[in-house]
Amino acid sequence: MTKLKYDSGKHIIGNIFAFALLWMTVLSLESCQKGQASANNRHQLMTQSQPVWAEGREKEMNLTLGFRGVFTTSALSETHLRIAASTVYRAYLNGEFVGSGPARAGHGSFRVDQYDLSDRVREGENIVAIEVAGYNVNSYYTTDQPSFLQAETEVNGNVVLFTGDKGHFEAFEIRERLQKVERYSFQRPFTEYYRLEEGYDRWRADKNGEIDRVTLVQSPPVNLLPRGVDQPDFARLAPVQLYSRGTFTRKIPDQYYKDRSLVNISEQFKGYPEAELEAVPSQRIQELQTVTKEPLNSSYDASTAVELKTNEFAILDFGTNQTGFIGAGIRCTEPTEIWLHFDEMLTEDDVLSKKRMADVNNQVVYELQPGTYAIESFEPYSLKFLKIMVTKGACKVEDIYLREFAAPDHPDASFSCSNEQLNRIYDAAKQTYRQNALDIFMDCPSRERAGWLCDSYFSAIMEKEFTGYSKVAHNFYENYALPEKFEFLPEGMIPMCYPADHNDGVFIPNWSLWFIIQVDDYARRGGDRQLVSDLKTRITDLLGYFAKFENEEGLLEKLESWIFVEWSKANSLVQDVNYPTNMLYSAALESAANLYSNEEWQKKSDHIRSEIQKQSFNGTFFVDNAVREEGVLRATDQITEVCQYYAFFFNIATPDTHPELWEKIVTEFGPHRNVATTYPTVAIANAFIGNYLRMDILSRYGLQSQLISEIQEYFFYMAERTGTLWENVHNQASCNHGFASYIGHVLYRDVLGISHIDYLNREIVIRFTDLDLEQCSGSIPVEGEVIRFEWKRTNNQIDYQLHTPSGYTVTIDNQSSAVITHPQRS
Repeated sequence: MTKLKYDSGKHIIGNIFAFALLWMTVLSLESCQKGQASANNRHQLMTQSQPVWAEGREKEMNLTLGFRGVFTTSALSETHLRIAASTVYRAYLNGEFVGSGPARAGHGSFRVDQYDLSDRVREGENIVAIEVAGYNVNSYYTTDQPSFLQAETEVNGNVVLFTGDKGHFEAFEIRERLQKVERYSFQRPFTEYYRLEEGYDRWRADKNGEIDRVTLVQSPPVNLLPRGVDQPDFARLAPVQLYSRGTFTRKIPDQYYKDRSLVNISEQFKGYPEAELEAVPSQRIQELQTVTKEPLNSSYDASTAVELKTNEFAILDFGTNQTGFIGAGIRCTEPTEIWLHFDEMLTEDDVLSKKRMADVNNQVVYELQPGTYAIESFEPYSLKFLKIMVTKGACKVEDIYLREFAAPDHPDASFSCSNEQLNRIYDAAKQTYRQNALDIFMDCPSRERAGWLCDSYFSAIMEKEFTGYSKVAHNFYENYALPEKFEFLPEGMIPMCYPADHNDGVFIPNWSLWFIIQVDDYARRGGDRQLVSDLKTRITDLLGYFAKFENEEGLLEKLESWIFVEWSKANSLVQDVNYPTNMLYSAALESAANLYSNEEWQKKSDHIRSEIQKQSFNGTFFVDNAVREEGVLRATDQITEVCQYYAFFFNIATPDTHPELWEKIVTEFGPHRNVATTYPTVAIANAFIGNYLRMDILSRYGLQSQLISEIQEYFFYMAERTGTLWENVHNQASCNHGFASYIGHVLYRDVLGISHIDYLNREIVIRFTDLDLEQCSGSIPVEGEVIRFEWKRTNNQIDYQLHTPSGYTVTIDNQSSAVITHPQRS
């Protein structure tokens, strides 16, 4: 092994003092930049507007209001529109789409979106139209807080249009979107069902467009925060092909499937009861059965028109699983009912989302009177395939698109190598990240759109490497810092996903331990020191909650609520003492000790690690749990694959301390394991999170060549089918899950060879290993700069080029058998 160390300029830094001086300068610059950013954020917040809503209706479920205001200016005037809202809004200028939001915040706070309209305003009168849906139900996606809109338009530094007393916005109820409809899922609020007449959207562009005005009243003031994260580009994505056409019929099923979001409505789980619903598309979609199907696979372009009559359908393929707002132009000469049914993949060569993932309502329905329409869904959805079905009438559908709702693609995040499968996996990782990191780190952009702990540990690492910043991470952790307390949860506990409402009192106690590890990782990647300091009390109180469950040996025993290890048999082995959870507890205590220099937490972490080693390891494997019988705690004989990965990931075990187990993990476990013949009593791991822990421990102990092979086995079929990475190894759940983007980090670290970036000390480690690749190149943004690295192997020689940000030192770690030559650096 060869290690060489270079500085990032022309000469090696000569002494520690010089480096310290450089680092102090960087910190000073960073402080100035943060101060300037703070000043800019203050400038973005409202100055004259107040929050408003329809009188007496601020807690009404699924009420959609339209707000319209007019201002006058000259073309190209410096114009900004600022919006805060509860729950969700969509904005237009002169009938043209501007944006959708807001970025989410913790209870009691609301983020302000700002849009620069300077190059979009016209000479004379301009019309701002804002639609706001006030959901007022508990969900994992949005918070149950009274509805309001607060908005203002500023021209050349002067506020000319604003909500509130003496403001100039008028409002009306948008009745075209049915109010009493079912929820989209257990985790998300309402579905969309529309009854439209031609000209329904005229009010957005015409100040004389008639509206039935409602009385607006001022709402209580709200705490406003800057958006803090980048706006999406809202690019319009067209289908790549018209996949097929066919016919369908209505057939009553033997039994209707009714998921919990339909039948469990109560005061605790809010929504409209089934008996009150104006339409129930989740049941009707089960009646619509395909009869004939004609494969087309013809290219789709702007001139493509899809003409459909009653009981006809067409399926369009967007090429990659995407997330956004479904739009189209529709012309009909008779009353028509059209269904937009969608899914992330095909089932039986058809769009049958209820068969693949039954607990979501993947359809938007439009009842149209004769006329010409431009339609676009209000909520974002995830899909690769769109099935357009006409259940009544006839129409021509043109200009079909998906308005992308994803984080911007950073051009300086790249990866390419001589293995095309790895390239496809990287692209899928990046696509998965973008769709799940818009304003918080989401588990998936479809079923839930929820900010889950643990998932976000992996996504936060990718934000830093895909964007160069930790803006979403800051918002994510700030959201947890904002509320004084979390309603419905025990004192000290934090929500398993947030912002969200957990009226049922359910939480995942061990998932909150990931929060501590995540904050520690955030700090190590140069996160906001003040925010980390602000979270100290929250973390201290959280550890205080767990102390009540420590048994006589210091291990957590009989934790409350939903204990989650991973989506496998491991989730059924969680009482009384769950050893994977205690492994996580030890790691969380160590992270807390590192964050806040607490020796007692470190001692407790070490003690728990020692107790797990004594109790859980049976001489061959780590067992998952122990149960208390007649007052005595006894380890069971239950073993899972993921428990072994927890042990090595959290340093309970190492190849040196447990060499025989390590040998089994390396040679007998993994994607090729035959469970029926190879340790059949050891339950198999799933993608989340076992397979990801496995990748990290293989990397940690230098098995990069094996890792490359396993990466392809685990992930290429996902990238190939949807262009995104999945929640599970099977497709019966989300096929676009944020944590899975972490494979991008694995490719950067173990294939490209950018082994480690120390953002605090400004150090980069480049590691060369023996891989079955001819070349690899890639780049990682670092704030406004970039790391660019490429290498090419010829026989027993590796040539490389490296560009690093200013002020960074580089260590070359050659673990390969090759000779490293011609290091060209800039």
